[in-house]
Amino acid sequence: MSDTVQRIKEQISIVDIVQPYVKLTRAGKHWKGISPFTKEKTPSFFVSPERGTYYCFSSGQGGDIFTFIEKMEGVDFKGALKILAEQAGVELQYEKGSSASRSHVERLREALARAEQFFVTTMTPEGSAYAYAKKRGLTAETITAWRLGFAPEQWRMLLEALASAGFSTKELAAAGLIKEADGKPGTWYDRFRNRLMFPIRDAAGRTVAFTGRALSADEPAKYLNSPETELFRKSEIIFGMDRAKDSIRTRGFALLVEGQMDVLHCHQAGFTNAIALSGTALSEKHLSLIKRYADNVMLVLDSDRAGLAATARAAALALAVGMRVKAVSLPENMDPADLLVQDAKSFVTRVAEAKSVIEFFLTTLSAQESDPHRLVLAVERVVIPLVAAVSSPLEREHFIGIVAHALATSPEAVRESLVRYSQRNAGVSLGVHHVSNTISEAAEPARKAADVRAEALAAVAASYPNTALAERVRNEYARIVGAPLPTPSERAVFEAELALGETPQPDVADELIHAFERAVLDEQYVSALVALRRAHTVGDREAETQAENKCAELLKRIAASL
Repeated sequence: MSDTVQRIKEQISIVDIVQPYVKLTRAGKHWKGISPFTKEKTPSFFVSPERGTYYCFSSGQGGDIFTFIEKMEGVDFKGALKILAEQAGVELQYEKGSSASRSHVERLREALARAEQFFVTTMTPEGSAYAYAKKRGLTAETITAWRLGFAPEQWRMLLEALASAGFSTKELAAAGLIKEADGKPGTWYDRFRNRLMFPIRDAAGRTVAFTGRALSADEPAKYLNSPETELFRKSEIIFGMDRAKDSIRTRGFALLVEGQMDVLHCHQAGFTNAIALSGTALSEKHLSLIKRYADNVMLVLDSDRAGLAATARAAALALAVGMRVKAVSLPENMDPADLLVQDAKSFVTRVAEAKSVIEFFLTTLSAQESDPHRLVLAVERVVIPLVAAVSSPLEREHFIGIVAHALATSPEAVRESLVRYSQRNAGVSLGVHHVSNTISEAAEPARKAADVRAEALAAVAASYPNTALAERVRNEYARIVGAPLPTPSERAVFEAELALGETPQPDVADELIHAFERAVLDEQYVSALVALRRAHTVGDREAETQAENKCAELLKRIAASL
C-alpha cells in the first residue's frame, strides 16, 4: 500500500488537489490562500509543492494530500486513497481475498441506494407521509433535497421489489432492510412499514441506514432506526454531516440537535451547520468526526430532564477532548423543530445568546433550586465535573470564578470541590443518567528554550536540503549536542521558509545557532548546579568536586559565547 501512496503522490500535485477547495495564489516558493477550516480575511493557509504538504496557521493543522482530502471530504484514509487514486489514474491493489469482501460491501451499498429510491418513489404528494411532513412544517424543497420517502404499510413490498432486482434475503438482512419473523425461520418481512423515511448518510454522502417515523398513532415505536450493520455503526455516524460539514468548517462550530426533524428544520431556517445523532449517545468517535471541521460545538437538546442529562453527558465528553461547548436554552417541552415552526425569531435569538455549557447549567439549576443548600449540592453534582473536564488551565480558572460568583462563595472553595471530585473520580448525575470523565489536572509543560530552537534549526535544514546552509546547521548542531537534528513539525518548516525566503545565505542561521548553543549551556549549567547542591546535601565530597568542576567549565563556555 505504501507503493500505491507514493505513486499517487508522484502523479498529482498537491496544488491541483487543493485548488478546487481553496483559491491559491503564488507566494514565492509556496502557494497561499484563505483557510478552508476557519473564518479569516488574511490568508494563513500555505501549500508547498516541493514537499507536497500544506499548513494552516489559523487552525494549526497540516499534512499531505491524503490528510487534506480526509478533512475536506469527511472520509477516512481508505476513502481518501480511493478518491485520489481515481484522480491520479492509479489502480488500487488489494490483498488477496479482499475482492469478495469489497464486492459484498458494494452490494450492500447498492441495496440501500435502491431502497432509498423505492421510498422516494412511493412518497407521493397525495400520500400520508408527504402530508405528515408538510404538517410538521417541512417545505417541498426540503423534502426533495433530503430525499425523504415513504415505507408502505405492506409487509413485503420492499423485499419483493429488491428481490426482483436480484438481491438475496441474506444481502437485504445484512443491509438492515428486512428482518426474520420470530419463531418462523425463513420467513422475512420489511423492517420499515407505514413510516416517513429519513436516509442516514455517512460523511461522504453515501446512504448507510434509515430512520422511520411512525405515521400511525398506535405504533409503540415512534422512531425506528436501522440496526447496526457493516456500513452503519451508530457510534460513528452523524445524521446530516454530509450536508453540514462545509458550513461547520466555515462557521467554526457544529449545532448538535436531538433528531432528524430538528436537523431538517434548522437547515431549512438557514442553520446549515446542524447535525444530530442516530439513536445513540454522543461518543468519542462522533467528536473526532466533528473535530475534523471545528473545535466548537453548540448543544441544542431538549429541555426536559432527559434532555438536560444528555446535554451534561455530551458536554463533559466534548470538554474532555478539548472542545469548547455552548448550550442553547429552549422553552419547556419544546424541541428545535417545534420552536422554529412556531417562533423562528426566538430560536435565532436563543442561538445568538447561547452561553458556555457551564453558565447554562448554573442558570438552569439556579432556576430549579430556590434553596441555597440544594443549589450547592446540584452544582457539585452537575457543574463541577464539567469545570474539571475543561482542558485549558486558564479557561478552568475563568469558570471557577463564574461558579464561585454564582454560589456567592470563594474560588478556593470551588477549587477544593474540584480536587475532591478528581480524587473520587466521580461522575455527573441528573437523577437518571451517569456521566464519567477522565480528568487531566496538569497542563502540558512549556517547551524548553533549547528544544524550541533545536526544532527551528531542524526546520531550516529540512527547508533547504542539499545546500551550504543545511550543511552548516547540521554540523553546528552536532558540535553542540553531539547528535543528529530532530525531525521538525510541518508548522516549523513552513515558518522557516516564510521567514528566510527562497535562497537564503549560509550565515542567516548564525544568530539562531548562537541562541541554541546558549540555551543548551544554560540548561546544562542549571543541571550542574542541582547536582552540586544534591552532592553537598548528602555529603558526597567526590560528587561535589565533580559538580564544581562541571559548573566552572560551563561558566567559561557561557562567557566565551557572549
